[in-house]
Amino acid sequence: MSEHRRKPPQPQGGGRAAARRAGQQSSGRRAAPSHNAAAESGSASYGRESSHGGRAEARRAAQRGGRRRGSDPAAGGAGRGGRGGGRRATGGGRGRGGGGDGPPAKKRFIDYPRAGKSGFRRWVPSWRLVTGTFIFFFAALISAVGIGWMIVDVPTAQAASQAQKNVYYWGDGKQMVVSGGGDLNRQIVPLNKIPESMQNAVISAENASFYQDSGVDPMGIARAVVNMARGGATQSGSTITQQFVKNTYLDQSQTVTRKLKELLISVKVGSTKSKDYILAGYLNTAYYGRGAYGCQAAARAYFDKDCEKLDPSQSAFLAATLNGPNLYDPNGGYGPAASAEANTKRAMARWSWILKREVQVGRLGKSDAQHYLAKGFPRTKSPKVATNKQGQIGYLTDLADNYVVANTNISKAQLDKGGYQIHTTFDRKKISELKNAVEKVTKENIKPKLREQDKFVQFGGASVEPKTGKIKAIYGGSDALQHYRNNADYTGVQVGSTFKPFVLAAAMRDGVRDRNGPRDQPDSERTKVSPSSVYNGDNKLTLRDYDGSVWKDKNNKEWHQSNDGEEDKGKISLRTAMQYSVNTPFIQLGMDVGTDKVRDAALDAGLSKEQLASITPTFSLGTSAPSAIRLAGAYATFAASGQQADPYSVERVEDKDGEVYNHKEDAKLKRAFDANVANNVTDVLKNVVEHGTGTSAKIGRPAAGKTGTTDQNKSAWFAGYTPQLSTSIGMWRVDDQAKRQVFRSMRGVGGQKTIHGASFPAEIWADYMRQAMAGQPVKDFPAATPIGDKIYGESASPTPTTQKPTQPPSEKPSATPSETQSQTPSSLPTPTRSCDPLDLKCNDNTGGTDQGNQNAGGDNAGTGGGPGGPSPSPTTEPPGGGIFGGPSGSRKNQ
Repeated sequence: MSEHRRKPPQPQGGGRAAARRAGQQSSGRRAAPSHNAAAESGSASYGRESSHGGRAEARRAAQRGGRRRGSDPAAGGAGRGGRGGGRRATGGGRGRGGGGDGPPAKKRFIDYPRAGKSGFRRWVPSWRLVTGTFIFFFAALISAVGIGWMIVDVPTAQAASQAQKNVYYWGDGKQMVVSGGGDLNRQIVPLNKIPESMQNAVISAENASFYQDSGVDPMGIARAVVNMARGGATQSGSTITQQFVKNTYLDQSQTVTRKLKELLISVKVGSTKSKDYILAGYLNTAYYGRGAYGCQAAARAYFDKDCEKLDPSQSAFLAATLNGPNLYDPNGGYGPAASAEANTKRAMARWSWILKREVQVGRLGKSDAQHYLAKGFPRTKSPKVATNKQGQIGYLTDLADNYVVANTNISKAQLDKGGYQIHTTFDRKKISELKNAVEKVTKENIKPKLREQDKFVQFGGASVEPKTGKIKAIYGGSDALQHYRNNADYTGVQVGSTFKPFVLAAAMRDGVRDRNGPRDQPDSERTKVSPSSVYNGDNKLTLRDYDGSVWKDKNNKEWHQSNDGEEDKGKISLRTAMQYSVNTPFIQLGMDVGTDKVRDAALDAGLSKEQLASITPTFSLGTSAPSAIRLAGAYATFAASGQQADPYSVERVEDKDGEVYNHKEDAKLKRAFDANVANNVTDVLKNVVEHGTGTSAKIGRPAAGKTGTTDQNKSAWFAGYTPQLSTSIGMWRVDDQAKRQVFRSMRGVGGQKTIHGASFPAEIWADYMRQAMAGQPVKDFPAATPIGDKIYGESASPTPTTQKPTQPPSEKPSATPSETQSQTPSSLPTPTRSCDPLDLKCNDNTGGTDQGNQNAGGDNAGTGGGPGGPSPSPTTEPPGGGIFGGPSGSRKNQ
């Protein structure tokens, strides 16, 4: 038999003995194999398992995750006693039995990447790993929250919510008043004084699960954090507990750090304070608008009643304001998106939703909700000054606050909490002088206890510095704590003939349209106008379009404009028409220039678009209602030779960290008119003061101005200026406490038959300006040079032709016409003419019906029921706000 033939198996005993002997060998050495051992080794070399012990060992190896251990050839089959032989075989090659793999690898604590797997399976975590990771991080989070809960203390509410003061400074840097902080309109009331209707409305709208939740809303916080990370709106997803914590213990910043603090303190508060305590705290600290913090102050601010007397409808409204008072106050807010109309619409929708939401969550009966919905949106009261600031101070701080909110990133809520130093433009001396001038006229002439007509008389005024726009002084009313409306800001009072200078400026800047030009191209050719241009000043002339066609309104009716006193003035120059405030030349001039150009001139001068009336022919006669501040600012543009600066009241604002606003960054000086256009307007208005309706405004130094009176004698104005200061004074009659505001006629006020701009307003203006300009150098206005062509208006041409004349202007816009004037208006004759104004040898500023009656003023704008539709109704205020883009804090809601 060949030596390669398999030998018969050897007895078991020999194999075991050999294995034992092999195991007993000294380290690294083995006994010479016996014949049986060699044979068994040969069997193992073919991968055959020689014994039961070897198979068991292989199974155990497989269960441990490694390859089966092969027999050690030197161990004679690697039975149970073959451990030493197994160690010896580590260097061998792999056999079918895997004898060369050695012992299994040591198991890792985290099996990743996964052993024993190949390809993508190696990188897919096992379910054990995923579960373990989740448990680990959840435990870590719980531990962190637990540690935070243990180490975080709830701050002292009194220290964290302590409001600071605002300090206001005069223009000279001296302190004016300390306000804010402790002056906040806040009255704390216990929960039993807050009606259930208020509690139910807030819970339903803000946090329906308030009494069941733990005090935090993790999902809401997560949404807020994601929004902040994306740079989007920082919407609130907070519970009532979180909002209470934010209002009472934290600042109002929208940061991740503040949100984390809010979460930890809310958990602490929720576990240590009762739900009633938290709810009462939130209702007493939340901001409802109008300077009101807490539901008691809000109930007074909106409904003038105690909180405990609120009905479910009123409670639903107050709950609606918590969504954003600036956008939900029906009176309007700050900024273009917060008009009274838009706010009312938003508030009504939110109010309705809250009532329905209360039914949905079981806090209001369905029939009760239907009752209040059918009853309608609750009527709110007029806003009142929230802080105790008497006299003019309240108006000044209110004006400054409005400016800060409209022009900085400081919200009204932040401002009311205090901590700011506000440096204003106000001149303390001029404020006092303007107040004294108004009170002097009032004391001497207005006696409501003696005359019924003297009741409800109001005055408003403002002074603006030319070239800078600084508001130096205002008169807002008798007392900010008694008369809440700021009469220097928006009031809805029409200004009458003080608007005519803007018509003249448009005529000199833009020119009149070509009467013979194509109708589809009215601006193809224009002729700039000289103040010496002649127009027909007769009473009730037929109004014509620029091409000579009769103008008709939407009802196909003609319009015939009246002059004050129904006087016929004949053919007069625009200078003379301004001097005696004749209406018919200026309404026709406005048609010839185009009322759109007149509007643009008024806007360029500085009037606010929101305060201009609708465009009709009588627009040129003053149907608009700019505030005293805006009117003074627009006249300041003429004083500054055509350079316009928006009026402003705050120079800079600082907080504890330094300056947060400086007006220098926003200051803009724009060119509204060519210098000679503005100087010619000034020259014409200077003639009004020296020889026209404004002679009662003489102050002993160069001054220019214009009187204004509206239809039915419902308002009277005088606006004028020196080179250093522009001031407007208005007077009207209205019961500001009435539910329905109605402007009343001033006939008989002060014992006078009628009130015109030349009477009390001009008297106040002159008295104030004499004091305000005392000690100031006497300056004259820049000289005006000839401008434009001497044109002839409709029915005023010296020849039958309507072609414009080609000769140069024959009048100098200097003081020459004034020097030749020898008669005062009150001594001049009326309906006869002393000379033909077209006679170049005859000065058209003297004689005949060119002169009016000074006391009558000749400045009635005829604003009632003007062509093209009625003028703004005197019983309601037009939409819009005050000087700084929002209604003054004291406008009535009609």
